[in-house]
Amino acid sequence: MKQRNYAAVFLVLITFFVISFMTNIIGPLTPDIIKSFNLNLFLVALLPFAFFIAYGLFSLPTGILMEKYNTKLIMVIAFVLALCGSLLLAFFPNYLSAILSLFLIGAGMAMLQVIINPLLRVAGGEEHYAFNSVLAQLIFGLASFVSPLVYSYLVQNIGNNNSMASKIFSITPPDLPWISLYFLFAIVCVLMILVTISFNIPKMELTNDEKAGNAKAYLQLIKQPMVLAFFFGIFCYVGTEQVIANWMSQYLNVYYGYDPQTTGARAVAYFWGLMTAGGVLGLLMVKIMDSRKVLISFTFLAMLSLTAALLFSGEVALVALPLTGFFASVMYPVIFSLALNSVTQNHGVFAGILLTGITGGAILPLITGWIGDHWGLKAGYCFLYITMSYIISIGFWAKPLITNKTIQLFKKEG
Repeated sequence: MKQRNYAAVFLVLITFFVISFMTNIIGPLTPDIIKSFNLNLFLVALLPFAFFIAYGLFSLPTGILMEKYNTKLIMVIAFVLALCGSLLLAFFPNYLSAILSLFLIGAGMAMLQVIINPLLRVAGGEEHYAFNSVLAQLIFGLASFVSPLVYSYLVQNIGNNNSMASKIFSITPPDLPWISLYFLFAIVCVLMILVTISFNIPKMELTNDEKAGNAKAYLQLIKQPMVLAFFFGIFCYVGTEQVIANWMSQYLNVYYGYDPQTTGARAVAYFWGLMTAGGVLGLLMVKIMDSRKVLISFTFLAMLSLTAALLFSGEVALVALPLTGFFASVMYPVIFSLALNSVTQNHGVFAGILLTGITGGAILPLITGWIGDHWGLKAGYCFLYITMSYIISIGFWAKPLITNKTIQLFKKEG
């Protein structure tokens, strides 16, 4: 048995935390960005667009680079990109620098995301990969829960001369306290660069499922309607997730008057926290039910939760919107597994195609913002009934070659 590199496993786990911490903060920041730069909903939606387009553009090239270059070098470059993006917005806080900043941060996070999953397999061992992957996702969810709370703490304490936050981030513009978060991101990136350089990262030998593949393999798969259908499934899921999270604080502020820096930020934090909890329940559910039935039932409940948030009081919306995260938690892993279990070869290439579906996080918030500018955010949120209906449809038309193995709770008599 190969000797396991637990230091590298630790590096991967804290990288998961950092990716989530820096990625899922756009939603709580949205009301502040609108106010600071005097933007409409469409223009502010260009910020997550820039971030997720970078994800789509850099994911596949990083897979190719992994086969040619040192893993540590690529990770350091990724953190340097994120550092440059953070410093750009921190020192030059304006709308155009915000777009470029989020593009650079998105590029760095995309590179890291592609690298750390196979690195976790190699460093922690194939026999522990399933456990370590679940642990990594829990840490990812924890960071998504923590980052809005950190933002809330910073914006409430910047300007208070007696607070530690005000002393550490004293160069933050007093009228833009949320910019302190990007100074914090810069510090985190510098620390991660130093940590990555100091760690001994094992050489990665990619499995066939992890290799990027060649252009011919991509073209062969893209021509298959089933491949495109699953791609749009991931596209719809990521877009739905980002629309709910990105517009939640703004929605609660506009329709019910909740403070985006406190109540709104906490609601987004609970959205990600509940998504993590739902992911744990989802792991259990797919052990006792066909994953297609799990997808249908959880997506339907997510639609009901969204409906409650749109039709009833602010108190209901404050619970129902975060609760959609709980029900949405199973969508990504179930769609991804159904897709990969529907082909017999080129799983790595197929996974690469599916991952480009992350661009849904760029396109759908943009559409929602445009609708919101013309007819209000409630109408924008209604667009999600289309995307979630498509996700439900996957549970009916998916025909995996291998279905998930379930535990039989009750034995049949006779």
